[in-house]
Amino acid sequence: MSSKLIIYGTKKSAPTRAVLFTIKALDLDFEFRQVDIFAKEQMQPEFIEKNPQHTVPTLEDAEHIIVDSHAIAAYLVRKYGKDDTLYPEDFYACAVVDHRLYYEASTLFATCLKQITGPLFQQNVTDIPKEKFEQIRNAYTLLETFLSKSAYMAGEHLTIADFSIVSTVSLLNLTFVAIDSNKWPKLADWLKRLEALPYYEDISEAALKEYAELVHSKLPKQYEKLWKKAYEEIKSSRL
Repeated sequence: MSSKLIIYGTKKSAPTRAVLFTIKALDLDFEFRQVDIFAKEQMQPEFIEKNPQHTVPTLEDAEHIIVDSHAIAAYLVRKYGKDDTLYPEDFYACAVVDHRLYYEASTLFATCLKQITGPLFQQNVTDIPKEKFEQIRNAYTLLETFLSKSAYMAGEHLTIADFSIVSTVSLLNLTFVAIDSNKWPKLADWLKRLEALPYYEDISEAALKEYAELVHSKLPKQYEKLWKKAYEEIKSSRL
């Protein structure tokens, strides 16, 4: 196996972006191998041999294969970080980061995002129930609460929790429910600060735009009615 870190994934994947943010923040040398999940490349036998869950991202570090973006990010910081800033060793601080990671995995990604995009891409649904949007709004409100206590999602400095959450929230914001700065001012400010990171644009911007436009093409009626104005405003200011 190669001695260089290898990341398998696609920038259209929120979990892949979370790992790329982490590896860029750590300033590590790595190779990125594109896996087109829309073309089912993750189902190829050689990929399944590495990762039987056939998910992205997947990390290859010498003889080790690690899956799940949260596990990968924590591993990278623990093994290669110059300090523990991104994933603290202090028991309480680490527990807070872990909680935010679990919240992102169970609610933001699994409930808010995948319960919409799963039926959209796998079952070709043409309408999203309104309660799905309400779930996203409720999630935004809880994130606003997190940020009422600290500058970042898990404390006063950037952690891998921010990387995981921004990877999903930026997609929800652009694609389904725009973050209203009047309703969620701290969340809107936090997102702007994450977007200002020097590696954010290269990792996210084009992929977010492509993914959002793919979603909108699947839901033309709802897009025209619910999202077009907000999406065009966000796109013109950032993309």
